Amino acid sequence: MEPVSIIVAALVAGAAAAAKDMAAQAIKDAYAGFNALIQRKYEGVSVDALERKPDSEAKQLSVQEDLTDAGAGKDMELLDQAKALLDAVKAHDQAAAASINIGLDEVEAAYLKLKDAAATGDVNVGVKKSTFSGGIDLEGLTAGTPGKK
Repeated sequence: MEPVSIIVAALVAGAAAAAKDMAAQAIKDAYAGFNALIQRKYEGVSVDALERKPDSEAKQLSVQEDLTDAGAGKDMELLDQAKALLDAVKAHDQAAAASINIGLDEVEAAYLKLKDAAATGDVNVGVKKSTFSGGIDLEGLTAGTPGKK
């Protein structure tokens, strides 16, 4: 998964969690700020359709394509905001957090650090066909369905 996929995962998780009547204010605030940042920096990218149907793979792919074309994957401010939003969802809405897939495919980077990621059921954490010249630091990862072997 490239960085844009992380941004889209944050959009999906944030939109799904923020749409709930009982969503924590921290999630609503983090999502609103993240969405405003995207709109300010990437005027040609609309997330409206994704907000209406965050589970739609077609809408996710469309937004991912638009963000990729806009060069959003190189925007560290946006990636930091995506992480903050994912952290807020994880802290305040476990059901929405459980729908997040973490996959890093065909990444070329100096270093990878992934800490405290959990995956259950059909959710996965994976790194495939990637190159890291400075190393990899994976800490606190769990995967699988509890109780299943």
